[in-house]
Amino acid sequence: MSDKLFQKPKGTADLLPAVQAIWDKINRAAQEIFGRRYRFGRIDTPLFENYEIFARTSGDSSDVVSKEMYDFYDKGNRHLALRPEGTAGVVRAYVENKLYGPEYEKPVNLYYLESMFRYERPQAGRTREFHQLGVESFGSDSPFLDAQIIQMAIDFFQEFNLDNFIVKINSLGDEESRTNYRSALVDYLKQFEDRLSNDSKNRLKSNPLRILDSKDPKDQELLIDAPKILDYLNQESKDRFKKVTKALDDFDISYEIDNKLVRGLDYYNNTIFEIETRDPKLKSSATVCGGGRYSGMVEEFGGPETPAIGFGIGLERLITLVGQIEDQDHNDVYIVQTDKSVNEFANLLAKRLREKFHFGVLLDYTDRSMKSQLKSADRTKSRYSIVIGEEEVKNKKVTIKKMADGSQKKILLDKLTIGDFS
Repeated sequence: MSDKLFQKPKGTADLLPAVQAIWDKINRAAQEIFGRRYRFGRIDTPLFENYEIFARTSGDSSDVVSKEMYDFYDKGNRHLALRPEGTAGVVRAYVENKLYGPEYEKPVNLYYLESMFRYERPQAGRTREFHQLGVESFGSDSPFLDAQIIQMAIDFFQEFNLDNFIVKINSLGDEESRTNYRSALVDYLKQFEDRLSNDSKNRLKSNPLRILDSKDPKDQELLIDAPKILDYLNQESKDRFKKVTKALDDFDISYEIDNKLVRGLDYYNNTIFEIETRDPKLKSSATVCGGGRYSGMVEEFGGPETPAIGFGIGLERLITLVGQIEDQDHNDVYIVQTDKSVNEFANLLAKRLREKFHFGVLLDYTDRSMKSQLKSADRTKSRYSIVIGEEEVKNKKVTIKKMADGSQKKILLDKLTIGDFS
């Protein structure tokens, strides 16, 4: 039998205790920024959904649907898919649970932190099972909300002292603007059709705007003189985008207008944005956050006409940027035992410390020497150690040692208070 059967699948990772400190910090930052400051409520959706939820909303021409989706038929012959992104599932939940009802404050603000799955080539910061932190806001079309959503993402990154990034924004305009631009782009690209990559040739018929996002160098050369979408915005879309950029200016947010920015999924309209980092840890510029406005998806799932906006943050890339957090939680007390005869007393003492003082307590269950146990107290960054021997058991008295300076005090067990650990 191959040893590979007992290895994790390619593109996945084991999140061992040593890296959990950074995940805890991400959770706390999300709760503080999204939950408390911006008043977004947490939502969790199923790990898998009906295939059509992602196929219809992401677009058949998108790489997510055409190349990357993990989809399967279950024993009931239902076509299901592991979620490749967060928005579609949240929109489905918004409609199915009737969060658009009058009893809910508008806009309805939600955030999530979930694992996603895409079949793609694993690389730095990009894996087949990955984690995404995202937000969705339903019920307001205000351009000022667009600026606030971008500011919220920046606030989150600043919790990790990250500042080597740039905000890139664009507008896809309303339906009329997109239609006009689509026609102009197709007319321009048709003259180069035989020189386009195979993917772009297919997209020329299905979704030509996606060609702007092509990674093929030859495609990018052909796009240098392509028409710019901002030139095809109608007056209403221009005015709206101007309000967004004015609000960003008022917030002192530095940004670049990127005419080629279209995002990878088909449901976006009006304001779209990405936050790029130029940190050397990722070897090149990389997108760590992306999102924008989308209309029509709530109606697609049977809900009322509802404007919406959101973004997603790839957490693997964030962790690559931040690195491992060294300041892990300290253990409170390590109970050192002289021999097996005191095991019962030490076990009960650990229970008492946890229940009475809510301490983190460690003790040895492998009958190691006192020297080895004291080394463990150091390795686990224990604030105090308590040595238990026959005399301590007989006299019901414990010796508390402060690990930082070696100072000690003896206390009767019945007189022990939390003040003795200060």
